[in-house]
Amino acid sequence: MRYAPAIARLLEELERLPGVGPKSAQRIAYYLLRTDEESAARLSDAITDVKQTIRFCSRCFNFAEDELCHICADSERDVSMICVVEEPRDVVAIERTGEFRGLYHVLEGAISPIDGIGPEQLRVRELIDRVGAGGIEEVVVATNPNVEGETTALYIARLVQPLGVKVTRIASGLPVGGDLEYADEVTLGRALEARREM
Repeated sequence: MRYAPAIARLLEELERLPGVGPKSAQRIAYYLLRTDEESAARLSDAITDVKQTIRFCSRCFNFAEDELCHICADSERDVSMICVVEEPRDVVAIERTGEFRGLYHVLEGAISPIDGIGPEQLRVRELIDRVGAGGIEEVVVATNPNVEGETTALYIARLVQPLGVKVTRIASGLPVGGDLEYADEVTLGRALEARREM
């Protein structure tokens, strides 16, 4: 189908977004065309504003508006614990639980040789510098439970343990509400390994 040049350009840009295919791009474009100009301007302003004001925290590499993110700047946090995650969105997921009160370190990815991503492309050196500076008692590795995440977790553990710091890994297993019959062997095995007394 042939679109007006402005619509074709919008569709092309929308399709560049992760998880947005041609149909989703079309729905978003039609929504934007039907909405009032003020709503479209607010969306445009929000995108421009986030690109101009958001940067990486100089300490943990989470998203921040200032030199430090709101978590690193919070004096109530437990500075003896660092939770290592792959992406800033993982910080948000862990924060939603309300269970972790320490600091974070965002790697900006995971080791993936097939994609040409090694430790040098990640924020591993900065993590080791933070731990080496002292005061850290535990590093909680919360990388994704996939091949890349496991590889990254093992690599970090090998580097951090010689520094005399406790290294832990978040448990992985069955989701609440899941059925045993649908779980794969690795997931079920991990759930058994991470069992706790009732």
